[in-house]
Amino acid sequence: MSSTLLGISDDYDVIVIGGGPAGATTAALLAQRGRRVLVFDRERFPRYHVGESLIPGFMIPMEELGLTERMETRGFERKYGGTLVWGNNEIPWNFSFSTGGRIPYAYHTRRADLDTMILDRARELGATVVEEATVKDTIEENGRVVGVKYAVRGLDGTHETRASLVIDASGQARVIGRKYSDVNWHDQLQNVAVWTYFDNCHRLPGDEWSNILIEGIQEGWFWGIPLDKGVFSVGYVTRSATAKATDQSLEELFHSEMAQTSKLKELLKDAHQTAGFRTARDWSYTNERFYGNGWALVGDAAAFVDPLFSTGVALATMAGSALSKIVDTIIEHPEIEEKALDRYATAYQDFFSDIRVFVEHFYDRSKTKGFYFNLAQEITDPEKKNDAQVDFVKLVSGLTGNHQLFNLTFDDLIADATAPATAGN
Repeated sequence: MSSTLLGISDDYDVIVIGGGPAGATTAALLAQRGRRVLVFDRERFPRYHVGESLIPGFMIPMEELGLTERMETRGFERKYGGTLVWGNNEIPWNFSFSTGGRIPYAYHTRRADLDTMILDRARELGATVVEEATVKDTIEENGRVVGVKYAVRGLDGTHETRASLVIDASGQARVIGRKYSDVNWHDQLQNVAVWTYFDNCHRLPGDEWSNILIEGIQEGWFWGIPLDKGVFSVGYVTRSATAKATDQSLEELFHSEMAQTSKLKELLKDAHQTAGFRTARDWSYTNERFYGNGWALVGDAAAFVDPLFSTGVALATMAGSALSKIVDTIIEHPEIEEKALDRYATAYQDFFSDIRVFVEHFYDRSKTKGFYFNLAQEITDPEKKNDAQVDFVKLVSGLTGNHQLFNLTFDDLIADATAPATAGN
């Protein structure tokens, strides 16, 4: 079998490495603008992934993709806010997304279904998607990335294809980022997660029915995500050093720490575990560089933050939406590439930094909820234009800072690059 039989051409406008939410969103929106896009993913979809709870910021790129009705039709559980057992008095408290702006809900989903939906949309819009394909290396000419070398399961040998720009959306594999950028690890967020699934679970009462539950205990915290038909995703997160210091396995630690909860153990009192345990090292990091000559990073390939407020998928897809607009402009005006990507990187890093700094401080559970509200305001709204509670909800909704990503403009860069040289220069 040849690469031609798989529909892979020798050149594209853009190659995207990774078909998860970041890569699929970027590819789909570029294809929607008429660009020739190739997506490689090393797995076959649908495939399992953790991160089932979403936030309202995620809905913006889904509106652009025309997927909001499909999500509703698929019966994804609407998520209107969160319930927390957190702070110095451990009294449960709630927040509602409606407090933070025009988008009052997001969803809880099974990621296998959601990720496949977004990737299929990229296909519908004209992107070429090749699954079970591994990018082996980049192709460089005169210091610029101009394509990739790849292998496809069932296809002999290593092959090459080229593009005007290569986007790394490969998640924590960081296919390009690992080669061209060092990574900064955030020491305060070096955690480990262990999770599983339960059936026959009780629900939170009243308006909290579909809230995510976040319950802090002495050495970590639990999530409880209602998926469908009484099924809950339940996970425990603690510092890696804490997990290493105990003589218990992560599975044993999960059960012993569950006994320390109040709200969560009540929801699970009649439940049955229906899956094995999974684990992941949730070490937050940021790449030092988000772009280079011929390449750019997006999603977890660029940066990863602790999952406390379920920001990962929203941040990835919002950044993918912004990057698609930038790359579309760069293809028309290649002379602004470096400055445009620098503007993207700065906005992305600022948005990510706000979330990371907030999460780091939020881990101090000795405070009141008023402290957390004021902290969100201090980080995102120092002029106090909004009520502190509004700033808190906007931040955990992913709606603070996204204007920097979504409203990036390049008219000034284009004007500067195309202006005729003045006499004497």
